[in-house]
Amino acid sequence: MQNFDAIKPGLTAERVVTVDETLSITHTKIPMLSTPKMIDLMEGVCKDLVQGLLPPGFITVGYEVHVKHKAAAPIGTEVRTWCHVLEADGRKLLFEVRVTAGDKIIGEGQHRRTIIPYSD
Repeated sequence: MQNFDAIKPGLTAERVVTVDETLSITHTKIPMLSTPKMIDLMEGVCKDLVQGLLPPGFITVGYEVHVKHKAAAPIGTEVRTWCHVLEADGRKLLFEVRVTAGDKIIGEGQHRRTIIPYSD
């Protein structure tokens, strides 16, 4: 059995990106950050936070997302995606996630990932 003790509650990470066409929806009058892309940003920051703490041959995969997309972020908006490990129980990980633009919360919620063996 593998030991994943390096991943502990309290670990945090963040990433800052500028919303562009690749992250936006186009069926609105003003193109803005899409909900699926917001979730992708959240999942990505969680994955990147823990990947370097895993033993060789392991990765994480997301399996549950509970988030609310609360505000618009038009193209050109700089958004900060943040995550925080709430629980680390063996292979199961629970994160708090948030996307903000300045003081405005764009989206927030929780995301679960599990650690699995992986080989190229």
